[in-house]
Formats: sequence, C-alpha cells, structure tokens
Amino acid sequence: MSKSHSRKVILAGSVGNVMEWFDFAIYGFFAPVIGRQFFPSDDPVASLLAAYGVFASGFLARPIGAAFFGHLGDRHGRKLVLRLSVILMGVSTGLVGILPNHAMIGNTAPILLVLMRIIQGFSVGGEYTGSVVYLVERAPQNKRGIVGGWTSFGAIAGFLLGSGVGALISTLASPEALSSWGWRIPFIAGVAIAGLATFFRRSLDETPRRESFDKRLPIVQAVRTEWQSMLRIAGLIMMANVGFYMMFVYVTTYLSEQVGVPMATALDIDTATMATLLIFTPIAAWISDRIGRKPVLLTASIGCLVCAVPLFWAIQHDDVVWIVFGQLGFALIIGLAFGANAATIVEVTRAPYRCTVVSVAYNITLAILGGTTPLVATWLIHETGDIMTPAYYLMGMSVITIITITLTKETAHTPIEQPEKVLEL
Repeated sequence: MSKSHSRKVILAGSVGNVMEWFDFAIYGFFAPVIGRQFFPSDDPVASLLAAYGVFASGFLARPIGAAFFGHLGDRHGRKLVLRLSVILMGVSTGLVGILPNHAMIGNTAPILLVLMRIIQGFSVGGEYTGSVVYLVERAPQNKRGIVGGWTSFGAIAGFLLGSGVGALISTLASPEALSSWGWRIPFIAGVAIAGLATFFRRSLDETPRRESFDKRLPIVQAVRTEWQSMLRIAGLIMMANVGFYMMFVYVTTYLSEQVGVPMATALDIDTATMATLLIFTPIAAWISDRIGRKPVLLTASIGCLVCAVPLFWAIQHDDVVWIVFGQLGFALIIGLAFGANAATIVEVTRAPYRCTVVSVAYNITLAILGGTTPLVATWLIHETGDIMTPAYYLMGMSVITIITITLTKETAHTPIEQPEKVLEL
C-alpha cells in the first residue's frame, strides 16, 4: 500500500474505537444521573449499583458479539465486521439518548435501557478486536506495536472526548438541567461519530475469504486448538483493563461520592489525566517495537502492583494537586500496558482463527472483570467500609498479569502470517 493509503487505513481502523469508548465513557461518567432517572430509590447507593449493573450488562453481551463477529471476520473477512459493528453501535447509542425515563413509562424504561446496552455490548464485541487484528496483520514486522497502538489511541481518544463532553455539560448546565436533559446530549451526538466511522471504512481493503472454515465453525476450532492462547490473552489484559475502568470510569464517581470532590471538578481532572494517557500510549507502543513487548508489559504490571496503594492514597487527598498526581501515575502505568498489549494479543495467536480467538478471549475477560469493575469497587467499599479496597483488587489483577507475562514468549520480532497488502510506513 502507498503511504497515503496506509494512513487512511489506520484512520479507518481506529476511528470506530472512538465511537465505542465514547459511549462507554459517557455512560460511566453519568451513571449517578442515569441511576436516578431509570432506577429511582431512596438509597443513592442502590440507584448507583443498578446503573452500574446495566453498565456491566453491556459487557456481558460482548462475548456473544465476539463469537458472532469473530466468525464473520475469520470466514468472510475483517471489513464486514468493522462496518457492521460501528453501525449497530451508533444506532443503539443514539436511542439511549432519547429513551423515556422511569417517571414517564415506569418499569419499561429500565428494560429498554438494558436492551440498548446489550445491543451496544454485542456490537462492541467485534469492534476493538476486529480493528486490532485488521491493522496488526497488515503492519510491517518492525512496526506492529505502533500500528496496533493506534487502535488503543483511538479508544482512549473516545474516552477523552466523552470525558471532555461530560465535563463541559456538567460545567455549563445546572444540576436540574443535567439531570433532566443534559445527560442525553452526548448519546445523541454519538450518532455523528458512528456516521464518520462508517464513511471512512468504505475504502478498507478486504481480507481474503478462508474457505477452510466451510465445515467447522471458527469458535469451535478456536476453543479446541487455541484455548491456551485465549487464556494467555485474558491474563495479559487483566491489569490494564481493570485499571482503566477503575481509574477513568469509576474514579469520577469515587471522587464525588467518597472524597467529596464536585462532579465537574472530577471530570476536569479525568479529562486532563486522560490526555496524558492518550499521548503516552503510542510512545509505549513505539518503545515495545524497539525493546520488545515483555519489558514494557512487566514494567507496567510491577509498577501497578507496587504503586496502587500510594496512588490511591493520593487520590483521596483534599488537595487537587495530589489527586491529579495519583491519576497521572495510573495513566502512565496503564498507558505502558495499552501501548504494548494491542500488538501482543494478535501476535500470540495463529492466523486461521485469529479474529475469533482475540475477540472471544478479550471480550470474555472484559465481561467478567472490566465491565464489572465499577460495580465491584462500589460493592467492596460499601461492604467493608474501607475506601482502599479498590487498590487491593487492582493489585490482585497485577499479580495475575505478571505471571502471564513471565510465561509468555517475546513476540515483537517473530513473523506472523499476513495478507498480501501490507501497510507502507
């Protein structure tokens, strides 16, 4: 491919992740408001837990979407996956923005909200992993890290956009306006992002169809022959993804409910620190191309194990400077992991079932651990009375990831099966 076309391919592959993570970001940020709108209760914690339960339900649908889109990607090519997933995501996100609340239609409101989150989760099951596989397969061997890292860059950009929009609306709208209609604006705006992603993906090159899958389903073969790779992927991403959803989704509620920081200030801090994560992720990906994936991933995981408690302590400080310091520390740690993980989860799998293996393993892990992180963190604090328990939970995830990395061979300089059209960078 020419350099100009290669840049278009990277942009098209990454832009869908902006839509995907923008949606999950704004839901997480406005969870307290959504909880009151759709799950009214005299106990604010009960409403919040219900809202986070719906947030988790979207993740529980991801493995089903992963199996479906992984099948399409391995049998019919990656392009179909990338176009269909972003269309479903855009439609369901826009519908969330116009759903009537509990006061209007009673218990039908939360049912519809759950349904929309399930459709969103289903579509996301093929989005991030489909784009990672598509781009890493086409990358030159010595640049797989940085090319894969752009998918993480797009995902973080979506979260940053969601955080920025949330902060802007929380600042400009009164509490009454925010609760009544302000929270709906980002969901409706998400339709425009989905339309942009669909437009860019028209020019993607299709992967050759694999006729060898006519007799056996990719998911069956993937589980039977690649179960070790699936477990490895799960272990590799545990720390980074639990850490991300804890520090950049749940932390706004944590600062507001536990520390007493105004929601607008919490969103401002989140936006600023996520900008650091956005910048550092492609740098970490580039470093992983030079020195290997394992050194980068081990540095991140060991850093999280050692620093989780002191960084959480900083976040609980009355001084905003300390809070920013704590979140910046987590941003650097998670950025290291995100930068190297995108290429790694593709490199540890074999081409015939790569889309299915990566999609299913990644999304099952996020369904069990990533999407439930805000719910688990809220429950742990409520049950124990110790606001440091989320840090201990994150340390446990770090130990599992460290063990997995130690048992995984270096993949940065190992050839993988690629299509005929490779990016020219």
